[in-house]
Amino acid sequence: MKSPDELAAVLTRQWHLADQRERRLLDPHSWPIRLTIGRPPADVFERRTAVVRGHIERWRAVTVGEVGWQEVRYRSAAQPVLLPQCWLIASVEEWAQATGDVQVQVEFERFRRLLDRVDSRFHPLLIRQRALWRDRGEIEIVQAVALSLELEPGVAAGRPLRAVAAAGVDSKFIERNRALVTALLDVRFDGEASEQGLASFLHAADEGDHWLLVVPMSPGLMPFEQQRVRARELTETPLPSANLVLVENERCVHLLPEVRNSIAVLGSGLDLAWLKADWIGRRRLVYWGDMDTWGLYMLSRARALQPHLEPVLMDRALFERHSAALAVAESVAAGSAPPDGLNDDERTFYEYLLQQTKGRIEQEFIPKEEVAQALLERLTQHSASTKHGSPSES
Repeated sequence: MKSPDELAAVLTRQWHLADQRERRLLDPHSWPIRLTIGRPPADVFERRTAVVRGHIERWRAVTVGEVGWQEVRYRSAAQPVLLPQCWLIASVEEWAQATGDVQVQVEFERFRRLLDRVDSRFHPLLIRQRALWRDRGEIEIVQAVALSLELEPGVAAGRPLRAVAAAGVDSKFIERNRALVTALLDVRFDGEASEQGLASFLHAADEGDHWLLVVPMSPGLMPFEQQRVRARELTETPLPSANLVLVENERCVHLLPEVRNSIAVLGSGLDLAWLKADWIGRRRLVYWGDMDTWGLYMLSRARALQPHLEPVLMDRALFERHSAALAVAESVAAGSAPPDGLNDDERTFYEYLLQQTKGRIEQEFIPKEEVAQALLERLTQHSASTKHGSPSES
């Protein structure tokens, strides 16, 4: 036997559940919703008539939705008694009103206006993740949606985020709304903006605030087993090793073998400007990235800065050997044609990947023994080379 206040509390809790909110705001077949009120037990009806009478009166006073009534027979009553049995809520408007909660009603009004003004592709995101926009004005949210429809991968072309002009927003708009813009782009590009980081996804300069993971691959090179360093600091501070291994993703740190006189830098993604440092030209430089079009694109960018770099674990033979077990779809390609800077084999591999239904193998899934063998072979070849071999040349 539920009171209107108890069921209003149920409706309020449901409003704050993302799944319920999304389904009821977007699926017309989810209406009406039926809440069971329940009938008084016989002993309550017989012994607490004032309570039952008050219960009936409270439900008769309800003006939102439709209360379903039913005649119920009790042994202690001479006639059937008309009791409330269910509460039918026919629409989102009635749902918000029936909660009796001011916050819910305000949110509903904002939802109603926003969903009318933005592309339907973004409706589930806005409905589920209220924290992205709750503290922003509606005009700013609509502008963020418009901006996300104009932005494309690589559009920044090396400029800072604040220099990206689109959708009529001011120069700091993306920085102020970074989380919202990233989430909106994830809708369009299947999570790639979050996966790569917004600056990398747009090919924007991160203005020196990108942190990299520096890992010595043999004891004694550094006082730490791992250390985080800003990318811009590496342009001025040489690392104390003859070999430098540039690894696209941090998640591969557990795959690195022990190799004498070698240091790995992980997590650069597309933030590669630090490779312009003169000291890197005096190191043996090995590049290892994902086997997908983005990985090859980053390889081309890195090679443009350091032409002597040597790619490893990024070839068609390795891809084909593991594709059946490890390959997944690449939701957004880096481009419809191979970028400049790839050699003939790499260009052919890029074109091959574009033709695959599953054209991506993430580097962290390559078996550890294969990674170790490839890096050991590459880094120990010509270990006495003076061209890239002596950190003392820094």
